Amino acid sequence: MTALAKLKLVSVQADHKSPTIVRRTKLTGKIQAQISLAKAAVVGDVFTAKRVKFVTDAASGERKPVEINTRVKPWWFSTPAGKLVLALRYGAKPLEISKGKNAIEVADMDDLIATLEVIKDAAHAGELDAQIEQASSSLRAGIGKKKGAAK
Repeated sequence: MTALAKLKLVSVQADHKSPTIVRRTKLTGKIQAQISLAKAAVVGDVFTAKRVKFVTDAASGERKPVEINTRVKPWWFSTPAGKLVLALRYGAKPLEISKGKNAIEVADMDDLIATLEVIKDAAHAGELDAQIEQASSSLRAGIGKKKGAAK
């Protein structure tokens, strides 16, 4: 009896996520960072997101993971009237939530957090897929189109 005959062999294919699911997950992660940032702002704390970066050790030449802080820019700002306005973003592009509308007006920080939770649920359910696709395609179209770029 061979070594492989002792194993339970099955036929399976890897689960590849569609680009829509990947974009949706990216947006919900960014919205969750905005929720954490808003909650920290309410209590007066500073929020810093963390990510893993791989660095090469100079002495041994070995690559090691290092956790670093990243800055999270708020998606909201105050208007001269004293209202808070939330502008959703996908990468560097603002999302057009509805035809001609790219921001949501909220009353205060508590309302902002509740609104972000609703938007996160909507994005997770796929209600913003068309807007994400439009922003993603415009981001991809801008890659490599820098002034004077050689082809």
